Amino acid sequence: MTDLTTSASTRVFRNNYLGHLAYLWQGKPYVIPITYYFDPTDNTIISYTSEGHKIDAMRKNNSVSVQVEEIQSMFNWESAMAHGTFEEPEGSVAKQKLHVFTEGIKNTIKRKEHKEVEFINEFSSKLYSRGIPIVYRIKILENMGKRRET
Repeated sequence: MTDLTTSASTRVFRNNYLGHLAYLWQGKPYVIPITYYFDPTDNTIISYTSEGHKIDAMRKNNSVSVQVEEIQSMFNWESAMAHGTFEEPEGSVAKQKLHVFTEGIKNTIKRKEHKEVEFINEFSSKLYSRGIPIVYRIKILENMGKRRET
């Protein structure tokens, strides 16, 4: 196993859109799957959610981590982790970030999976029926990763 360089770790984030978000809630760590977009313009991870325990937890403790992997086999994989801070943009900034998220994921899916998607519900299970979406971003402070190749 070898360490990934910062640029290789960033590449893993850039080339994917499914990952795991880690945060603390009432003193316990939680890790949940998320759909995300890595925005290279400001080195952030953009996602969205609805009101609930995840958003409450991140509002109380904004220190979070995101982990992403590319697994070819048990002996050929890369895993990247970013430590950062939760931010909750509002108003027109939130709307603009949701647009960046949607377009970014559509482009990632097209490039990686050679599929065309038109609507956000084709790649994210969150539906607007649970209320107005809450856009959030993770400002990456540090990223790292591991690789295994045989």
